[in-house]
Amino acid sequence: MKLTEAMTPTKHPRSTWLGIYQNVLFCQVLNMQQITRCPWVGEQPIYIDYHDKEWGKPEFDSQKLFEKICLEGQQAGLSWITVLKKRESYREAFHQFDPKKIAKMTALDIDACMQNTGLIRHRAKLEAIVKNAKAYLEMEKCGENFSDFIWSFVNHKPIVNDVPDLRSVPAKTEASKALSKALKKRGFVFVGETTCYAFMQSMGLVDDHLNDCPCKTR
Repeated sequence: MKLTEAMTPTKHPRSTWLGIYQNVLFCQVLNMQQITRCPWVGEQPIYIDYHDKEWGKPEFDSQKLFEKICLEGQQAGLSWITVLKKRESYREAFHQFDPKKIAKMTALDIDACMQNTGLIRHRAKLEAIVKNAKAYLEMEKCGENFSDFIWSFVNHKPIVNDVPDLRSVPAKTEASKALSKALKKRGFVFVGETTCYAFMQSMGLVDDHLNDCPCKTR
């Protein structure tokens, strides 16, 4: 029996979650064989690792979701790999994306960030992280759990899309439009409809891996 046959996740009649977590285990053996990933990945190890271990995996931790929505905003007008290569620098500069600590950052702190070559030195984007932290804390103050809020836009269950090729992947959806509108209403910035859909893809609210990608939820 081939390794791909032995390790390929199977459908479970009672739970889609089994397929999701089988998928996580399956992705751990991807580098042991010649495989066909989603074509946007390319050949850079950092991007391959991100695709195999993070992209499309359901994430429910509020702080991790907050981090990603902020980083997606940094991507605006750029490629995601540009941000990915700078992610650790962002974590260091923005207190590991602890909203309480970020919300206390001042204009002088942003001045320092503007001198940090490890960041994308776009002042409005950097200030957006502070604004978003304050909006996040205001949601908490009003009794809104960020993770529950985010996942409510897909009825708290990942959507596994039929993706035969990249042309089948939309830039935005009605759900991402609604999420963008709701985030902006709560004070978030750099959260446009396309940015929100990229966020939903990466955090596993939707699975847009191509159908023949080994990381696709089966």
